[in-house]
Amino acid sequence: MFTANLRRAVVESVSGLPRAFWWLWTSTLVNRLGAFVATFLALYLTVDRGYSASYAGLVAALFGLGGAVSAVVAGVLTDRLGRRPTLLVSQTCTAFAVALLGFMEHPMAIAAVAFLVGMASNASRPAVQAMMADIVAPEDRVRAFSLNYWAINLGFAVSSAVAGLLAEHSYLLLFLGEAAMTLLCAVLVFVKLPESRPERAGVGDAAPEPEVGMGAVVRDRRFMAIVTLSFLIATLFQQAFVALPVAMGEAGYSSTEFGLVFAVNGVLIVALQIPVTRFIERRDPARLLIISAVLTGYGFGLTAFAGSVAGYALTVCVWTLGEIINAPTQMGLVVRLSPTHGRGRYQGVYTLSWSLAALTAPLMSGVVIDHYGSDTLWGFSAAVGTVAAVGYWLLMRNLPAEQPPLLDKVSELPAGPCPDSVT
Repeated sequence: MFTANLRRAVVESVSGLPRAFWWLWTSTLVNRLGAFVATFLALYLTVDRGYSASYAGLVAALFGLGGAVSAVVAGVLTDRLGRRPTLLVSQTCTAFAVALLGFMEHPMAIAAVAFLVGMASNASRPAVQAMMADIVAPEDRVRAFSLNYWAINLGFAVSSAVAGLLAEHSYLLLFLGEAAMTLLCAVLVFVKLPESRPERAGVGDAAPEPEVGMGAVVRDRRFMAIVTLSFLIATLFQQAFVALPVAMGEAGYSSTEFGLVFAVNGVLIVALQIPVTRFIERRDPARLLIISAVLTGYGFGLTAFAGSVAGYALTVCVWTLGEIINAPTQMGLVVRLSPTHGRGRYQGVYTLSWSLAALTAPLMSGVVIDHYGSDTLWGFSAAVGTVAAVGYWLLMRNLPAEQPPLLDKVSELPAGPCPDSVT
C-alpha cells in the first residue's frame, strides 16, 4: 500500500508537464552536478590558500557584484533577444571563467576573475525562470519550480559530497570539473531546447501587450517590496556559503566534514521537496513565506549552539525546511506578479535581490566573524528572519489573482514525464 501510494504521488508530481520543461530540468541537473566552486570558494581561500575571512568575504562579494551587474542586463536580453541565446552565452562564458579562476594565484587576479565568474553564471537565472514560466501553465508553476529546485539540489547534494573529497587532493579539479559540466549544459540547451519567448502579436481583437520597461518594474511597489524581502532571505542563505564554512574551519573541521554537513541540505531537499510541495501547492503563499522566513532565520541562529558535526547538520535541517517552502512559493509569486512580455525584466530584478545579497552578505559576515565572532552573526541572522516574516505578513494582503495562461508554441509541445533519453 505504501509503495503504491508513493508511486502514485510521484506520477502525479511529474505528469502533465511539457517535454521542453524536462529538457530544461535536465540541463539544470547537469549544471548542478558540477557546481563545486561557489560552495568551496571560501574554504579554498582560507584553509588552502591561507587568506583571512575578510579576504574570502571580499572575493565572495565581488562574485556577488558580478552577478548584480549581469542580473538586470540579462533580464533585458531575455526579453529582447530571447531565453535560449541568453542561456547559451551565459553558460559558455561561465565555463571558461571558472576554468581560468582555478589557475589564478595573485590575490587581485583571484578577485577579478571571481567577479567575471559571478557575472557570467548569474546571467542564466532570468532566462531559465522566464522560460519555465513560458512553457508551464499557471496552475502547474509552483510544481514546476519545485521540481526544478529539486534537480538543483539533487545535483548539489552529489556535488557537495564529491567536491569535499576532491578538495582533499586538488582544488584545481573542482574548477576544471565545473567548467566541463557547464559546457555540457550549454550543449544540451543548444541541441534540445527551442526558444520559448511568447510572440507579441495580439490574439483575436485583443491588442498586443505593451512593452514593459525597467521603469515600470521599479514602480511596481508590491513587487519591489517582495524583492526587498527576498534580499533579506537571500542574505541568510548566503551564510551557508561563507560564514558556515569559515566558522567550521576555525573550529577545526576539515573540508570533508563541511562537505558532508552541507550535503545534508541537498539530501533533505531531494527527499522532501516533492512531498512538501504537494502539501503546500494550493495553500496561502503569505502564510508559507512567513513560516519559511522564521525557519530560515532561526535555523541559522541555532548554529551558535552547534558543537559537533551532528549539531551543525541539525541546524542545516531547520533552515533547509525554510528553503524548501520558500523557493517554489516565492518564484511562483514573482511570475504571478509579472506581465507576460516583461518576465525577463521582472526575473532580472528578482535575481538582482539574490545577487546583491551575494555581494553584501559575505562582506558583512567576514567582518563580523573577524571582529565579533560567529555567534554574533548567528544571532543577527535570527533577527533578520523575524523582520522578513513581519514584512511578508504586512505586504501579502490582498494579493492579485493569477494571470490567465498564455499558451504559445512551446507550451503546446507534448507532455511527458521526461525526455526520451532520460531515465
